[in-house]
Amino acid sequence: MWFSFWRSRDRLSLDELRFIVDQLKKVQVVNEVNKEFVIEALRSIAELITYGDQHDAAYFEFFMEKQVMGEFVRILRICESLIFSRQLLQTMSIIIQNLKNDHSIYYMFRNEHVNYLIAYPFDFGNEELLSYYISFLRAISGKLNNDTISLLVKTKIDEVVGFPLYVEAIRFALHEESMIRTAVRALTLNVYHVGDDSVNRFVSRAPHSDYFLHLIEFFRDRCIHLKSIVSNAKKSQSAELSSSILCAVDEIEDNLYYISDVVSAGIPDVGRLIMDKVLRLLIFPLVLPSLRTEAVNEPSLGAVTSLYLLCCILRIVKIKDLANIVAAALLCHPEMIPESAEAKINGNLLSHASSDLASQNKDANNQNSMSDTKNHILHSALNHMYGGMRFAPREALLSFVVSGDEVQVSGSLNVLATLLQTKELDESMADALGILPQYKQHKKKLLQALVGEDSAEEQLFSSEGNKVKDRISGELDIYLQKLKEYVGISCVHPEVGASPRVHRFQVLDSLVSLFCRSNISAETLWHGGWLLRQLLPYSKAEFNSHHLTLLTDSFHHSTARVLEEARGTWLDLLLAAICDQWRKCKRAIEASSLRKDPKCILLPPFKSAYDEHASSESSFAAGERMCEAVKVFALLHHLHIFSLGKVLPDQPPVFSDVDTPEKSRARNAGLNLPELKPNAEINLVGTIPCRIAFERSKERHFLFLALSMSSCGWLVLAEELPVKPGRGLVRVVAPLAGCNPRVDDKHLKWLHLRIRPSSFPFTETAIYAGHSKVKSKALVDGRWTLAFQDEESCKKAMSMVVEEMELQSCMVEKSLEPLLELDRSTDDSRLPERVEDDNTV
Repeated sequence: MWFSFWRSRDRLSLDELRFIVDQLKKVQVVNEVNKEFVIEALRSIAELITYGDQHDAAYFEFFMEKQVMGEFVRILRICESLIFSRQLLQTMSIIIQNLKNDHSIYYMFRNEHVNYLIAYPFDFGNEELLSYYISFLRAISGKLNNDTISLLVKTKIDEVVGFPLYVEAIRFALHEESMIRTAVRALTLNVYHVGDDSVNRFVSRAPHSDYFLHLIEFFRDRCIHLKSIVSNAKKSQSAELSSSILCAVDEIEDNLYYISDVVSAGIPDVGRLIMDKVLRLLIFPLVLPSLRTEAVNEPSLGAVTSLYLLCCILRIVKIKDLANIVAAALLCHPEMIPESAEAKINGNLLSHASSDLASQNKDANNQNSMSDTKNHILHSALNHMYGGMRFAPREALLSFVVSGDEVQVSGSLNVLATLLQTKELDESMADALGILPQYKQHKKKLLQALVGEDSAEEQLFSSEGNKVKDRISGELDIYLQKLKEYVGISCVHPEVGASPRVHRFQVLDSLVSLFCRSNISAETLWHGGWLLRQLLPYSKAEFNSHHLTLLTDSFHHSTARVLEEARGTWLDLLLAAICDQWRKCKRAIEASSLRKDPKCILLPPFKSAYDEHASSESSFAAGERMCEAVKVFALLHHLHIFSLGKVLPDQPPVFSDVDTPEKSRARNAGLNLPELKPNAEINLVGTIPCRIAFERSKERHFLFLALSMSSCGWLVLAEELPVKPGRGLVRVVAPLAGCNPRVDDKHLKWLHLRIRPSSFPFTETAIYAGHSKVKSKALVDGRWTLAFQDEESCKKAMSMVVEEMELQSCMVEKSLEPLLELDRSTDDSRLPERVEDDNTV
């Protein structure tokens, strides 16, 4: 019988399907003799049904008429082979995935055979079989809609009491294999997005609602795992640990995007349940306490990890109440019993965080104790973590900005920027945090005046209106009450009574203090500049005299640093660097969103290979320092112009063309353009004969000359032209700047020169490249050793180099005069007045 299966027929014909089904019905036992036939029959049926669904309805009519699904189930019962189980699941997956006809899909789901296969106790110890099973479930979920989902559920009095597809799938939701977790999540989303009310009630009721609890618990464990990797990276920096951080971050963000997709399905009970678990299991017991304390040997995520998580949760999970409750929690702290408990603030406290943040009421804590066991655990954790603290997490964020390290500053700025850009955050909450943009403040006042909530004059032209303050306090109280429902204890919020203007000044104070810090990278300062421009896009009115003094002092300090670079190693590229960074800084601080991924704060700080390995004389380290100084200068110059109410010019005010003295060596050499390349012809006026060996034992004779024109400068080795006396060809040219001339101590005829590249060997992406697996080596400067005929010639060459370096430096300083001189850079003739428009919305 089995050999007749292989006789020649059209393998895609209906006759072929009839023959295979007839032979399959005759199978009463599956053994080694017929096992291959049964498996091949399943494969052929899958191919034929898929073909028939697209070409001839008679195929599927025959499939239904002969109850082939029943035959599959019958053979599964009599066959214990894993190979058959795998093939059956694969066959079913292929058939279901490729069915396009709604009638065919309806038939497949109408009988109980599919549910039987779903609930069948396969041996899931076999990972390959489990993969086929999950693919089978996912294929079914891909065909779900309002009509088909009712065929797969069990109902009682119009309520769903059983849903094998969903129940069996979520058993593997936290499987160690990521591909299986991903498939299960895709299946659940297919279920949620059908939008069937009875199914939605089923998935949001116990015990199936425990799935969301386990999901958030799994996410919390991933967060704790990330914290351990970040801690290890601080102790031992390596490319492998950085790669591990990025992998952990990808997994965390994948989890958050899945949670966001679940919420976006629009099941109200599920959205509330997820928000509840995120707050109770992660935000309150771990994230917020980690921002404020350094608890030794206690569960804590650490400030850096918590800052990152806050950014990601607010940015990805779009739940209005979640965003506003987190904002309310940032503004207050629970009243706790143990006032003697000690905790250390991550950073110094702000001067404006004074003692009026209230004494703690112990009785209130006792009155609000929780009866539920989980709430009691949460209460105990909060009590320990917040015990004795008198400052809100928002104060810690501002404290980080003022006195934290690089990572804390960057993380805090990212959190503030994320809150500012979170559309789900109420404007009243943003105002309470002190981060409501100025144009929104004006828009709010204008609308209130138009609807008659207060007089237009009071709302639009007074500094604050009492009704604004009352309304903010009222809306904040709503979320504080919700916060109390979660933590089960009262919250102190002394800042609520303060004017929103005070809140804004606290943030503004912190940002101005940040711009005065010299131990923070330019990139992070740019982020602070972006945040400042978001808060104050149009007006300088929020700056007080103290702010202006601090900004002016910082500007003077950065100016001094740039002036030092005008006599530094890369002075010939200083003007180009300033113009380039000026444009980049303007784009960065005026961008619509902060252009930095929060995950960057988790990576170990980038350390230049030049700082670690190269000597203090390395031109590459000097180049990085120059770029950093220019970036800081560009930002502080922008802020200084803005603080004076001026418009930021697109280009820095510099002299692009500075005339070189007529009697200079460059003029005598016949240079007319600030450019010199090999094979150029020059006058050999003032050249000094010398010898140099670029290869071992191969000395060459040249005429040495140092030249400078405008901001450019060169060290020239030339050869005289035989047919043109007094004229020569440039054979070798190198930058004059940073050559550090030095006469050899033992050989007074030798002149040592450092030769750096003519352009920057590093780019803006160097920071990210520093975290790659391939570690680049530090570049090394070149060296020239010129041998002269006598000591006098060597001294003369030395003097020539020093004179040309001084002339080049003077030309650069002259070009920078309008930019570096404070009085001239703020001259009304140079910078147009900003047109004030407080009513811009």
